[in-house]
Amino acid sequence: QVQLVESGGGSAQAGGSLRLSCAASGNTYSTYCIGWFRQAPGKEREGVAKIYTGGGSTYYADSVKGRFTISHDNTENTLYLQMNSLKPGDTAMYYCAAYPWVRPFGGGDCSPEPSEYTIWGQGTQVTVSS
Repeated sequence: QVQLVESGGGSAQAGGSLRLSCAASGNTYSTYCIGWFRQAPGKEREGVAKIYTGGGSTYYADSVKGRFTISHDNTENTLYLQMNSLKPGDTAMYYCAAYPWVRPFGGGDCSPEPSEYTIWGQGTQVTVSS
């Protein structure tokens, strides 16, 4: 059983930065899709960024492109999200989520749908004030 534990959330001023971490432990898989999702009060959960641990291809939501950077340390089994130029609209609970996956020989990419992600962390709150 794989567990994901997020850390690094908190409060920041608009224009500031925060770095989220997500440590995976337990019976980790060889490769998987892993990413960050967020949910603000009264809104649906949305994908922020994702990465395939076997190949480094990344995806970013349009709302965070150029401001957020996702990375994964395979040796530490830790996922990061560097968030720069924060905006009040980034305020939300941020979740780390993953599912085991091996890219087929013919290609393919990690799913952007939250329903495909079977392992979730408990979330970490990010609050950005203007």
